[in-house]
Amino acid sequence: MTANANTKHGKVGLQHYLLFLALMAVFTVGVYTFVVPTLVQGAVMALFKPHDERQAEMFKEVAPGVHAVVTEKWSQRLDGKTDLKPYIRTDYIFDFSNVARKESKDGYSKGAGEWVVKASGEGGLGEAAIVLEPALGFGIIAFVGGFSLAILTTFFFPGSIGYMAQKVEREIGHTKSKIRLQTGFADEVVQLLTMPDGDLSKLEPHQVRSAFKVIWDRTVNDAEENDGRRTARFDDVFTADVDLVAFRQEVLLLRIKEFFSDFVVAEIIDCKNGILWSRNRLQFFKGLRLYMSHHFTEKYSNTITGLAYGGAAILIVIIGIRGLKFIPPTRPSLILGAISLEGAMLALMALGLIYTEGEERIDKLMKKMEDANKGQLETMKTVSEDMHQLTDALVGETSDIIKKKVETAIQEALASDDNVKRVVSDKVAEKIIIAMQSAFPERAKQ
Repeated sequence: MTANANTKHGKVGLQHYLLFLALMAVFTVGVYTFVVPTLVQGAVMALFKPHDERQAEMFKEVAPGVHAVVTEKWSQRLDGKTDLKPYIRTDYIFDFSNVARKESKDGYSKGAGEWVVKASGEGGLGEAAIVLEPALGFGIIAFVGGFSLAILTTFFFPGSIGYMAQKVEREIGHTKSKIRLQTGFADEVVQLLTMPDGDLSKLEPHQVRSAFKVIWDRTVNDAEENDGRRTARFDDVFTADVDLVAFRQEVLLLRIKEFFSDFVVAEIIDCKNGILWSRNRLQFFKGLRLYMSHHFTEKYSNTITGLAYGGAAILIVIIGIRGLKFIPPTRPSLILGAISLEGAMLALMALGLIYTEGEERIDKLMKKMEDANKGQLETMKTVSEDMHQLTDALVGETSDIIKKKVETAIQEALASDDNVKRVVSDKVAEKIIIAMQSAFPERAKQ
């Protein structure tokens, strides 16, 4: 019934980092090589392809990754001939290939690591060609895509080598520990609270009765205690034919929510779902929610906000430089890179906000604070009563004892002749000194 609640998951090791970095490198190269060109080319062609019917009919793929409006000589072009200049018009060219072009041979020029987009017709981009540098303009998108795919993939690996799998498995144990600290329940009780529904339904009521009774007694509210009675007794609700899953969900979790907080219930539910993920990795959204809600957003929320503001600052600076004409309008790659960076940061911030636990309602929070204050007031009242009793004891009942002690001390002092003689001589000497000072005031001043 109780799995080992104290299972310690090791830290992320070298094997986790190496596998994650290898996957990220492979996915980044794949996204940059195949996904980014396809997406950019599809978007550009959908927006700026020729709208004229004649030109649209003559708009063809003249080479791998190259689309252009062809001339009438296109039908005479021999297979394998690489020169494009005689066969294409230079007003509509979309070149997303990695082949260098020369003006003399192809009618336009570009480097091997550049893309050219030219659409000078109606609704196009103007007379000048737009030169894009994919490494600068879309490298961040490729990196983000590779990073995200690596994160997603490691959810499905065993915890011994999977980066995210190890983190989620560790978070299951951490969440159980937090539940124990927040509620004071024993390990066995926490295990029952976070046990998947299928496992709990296989147990018999007598196997969980004592643990559920502990939860019930621990979540008794102040109103029930002050009235000296309870609206419902545990034995009346927990019968022999009770549905354990429904009882936990509709009774125990509700009492925990009212006595502790919504956050404790959220931790219990998310931990239970995390255990389901550990058994079926296809339910990775359950594991993702556990990690994001109870670790990532709590630890890195300020970092995410700072990165978002940093990306915005970079974007503002680059747009300012563009406004000063230091970035030509025909080479917008740097601006695209800044936009991609800020977009990635905002997307990360949005993901964090999605998984951030909502704040508890103010009225419920105030009610719990009021209940806590009532408890403190009761404690202070008890202490005050004890202080009054102590004062009464010191001033009232023991006053006769103190009086007798003082009288005894005086009698002992007077009973000794030496003490009486010393006191009398001291008083006589004091009177003589005062009389002499009165008779000779000038001597007294000297």
